[in-house]
Amino acid sequence: MPNGKLTIGFVRRGHSASGGAEAYLKRLAQAIVGRGHHVRLFTTVDWPEKEWSFGQIIRLRWGSPIGFANEFEKSRAQVRCDVIMSLERVWSCDVYRAGDGVHRAWLDRRKKFEPPWQRIFRRLSRKHEGMLRLERSLLADRKAERVIANSQMVKDEIFDHYCYRPDMIDIVRNGVPIDQFRFDPGLKEKSRAELRLQPDEIAVLFVGSGWERKGLRFAIKAVESLANPKIRLLVVGRDGRDRYQSECVQFCGELANLRPIYSAADIFLLPTLYDPFSNACLEALAAGLPVITTRANGFSEIMEDRIHGSVVDSARDVGDLRNALEVWSDSTRRSAAKPTILKRAAQFDIAQNLEKTLSILVQTAAKAAST
Repeated sequence: MPNGKLTIGFVRRGHSASGGAEAYLKRLAQAIVGRGHHVRLFTTVDWPEKEWSFGQIIRLRWGSPIGFANEFEKSRAQVRCDVIMSLERVWSCDVYRAGDGVHRAWLDRRKKFEPPWQRIFRRLSRKHEGMLRLERSLLADRKAERVIANSQMVKDEIFDHYCYRPDMIDIVRNGVPIDQFRFDPGLKEKSRAELRLQPDEIAVLFVGSGWERKGLRFAIKAVESLANPKIRLLVVGRDGRDRYQSECVQFCGELANLRPIYSAADIFLLPTLYDPFSNACLEALAAGLPVITTRANGFSEIMEDRIHGSVVDSARDVGDLRNALEVWSDSTRRSAAKPTILKRAAQFDIAQNLEKTLSILVQTAAKAAST
């Protein structure tokens, strides 16, 4: 650590243009480099060169969880870093950011939404077995020196499933650059015109990849149950469209810049089966949108029901989702709630996340240097 400046290694397998983890990692890296530190990224070959201008990229060939973890374990010994923060399940690291939550907890929740034959298939899945092995290494075997959780829900799950020391788990909630999600009426009008939205149409926005986990089928059912031709569901993200066809849905694909579509929307809907803390929900809040989500989303911890949106108990509560959509379809109610929504979002600017995360990395590096 010459002159107190760190070389920080980040680990992330794969890349999605609309992925919340990718967006967060780039924001964090940019801010850390701005402080004079150095960053390196351990990733796979599918991370685009243009999406990482902050430092060296170490590309690993293996895309499977175990293969990637094995290759990372070998390569980390050859690349100097003062501290390594992994956003991925690997065999070991200095700081593990459990941004994807607890895989064991997710599998337990998933059982409630799938038929018995799928449960048997998952028990035999090498992918899931590999993810659980890596998770046990980091948490049960304490191969992660310190853990960052982005919600109390995730911290509790880590302790409940793996008995990892609570005092070594820091809750650092997600942050976004608040100013980037503010917009003027001109952008809203332009964006709605490009989407061919009529002035009296209500645009309900769903953002995320991995649509089964994010609850898209329940979002569609809820919108369809309204039987209101003036409501349109805009879906952003990457997945198979064939399973989710509906007259009320407009698929928008993956979008690198989400600001225009947030400006076009009226309501944000994410009836997720499991989400540690949805970055998309926080971005929607920063854009002034009421958020409708489930208690299985760690983001719901920062919301007040019927103040910043609505929280339903479960994704399968389609009636409750429909009722929430009816509540927030009232334009007068949305306008009245917007200042309160923006005020809450302002408490989660990326700068606060950066300060807490950098402090943890500095402390961990200092501890490693002294041993």
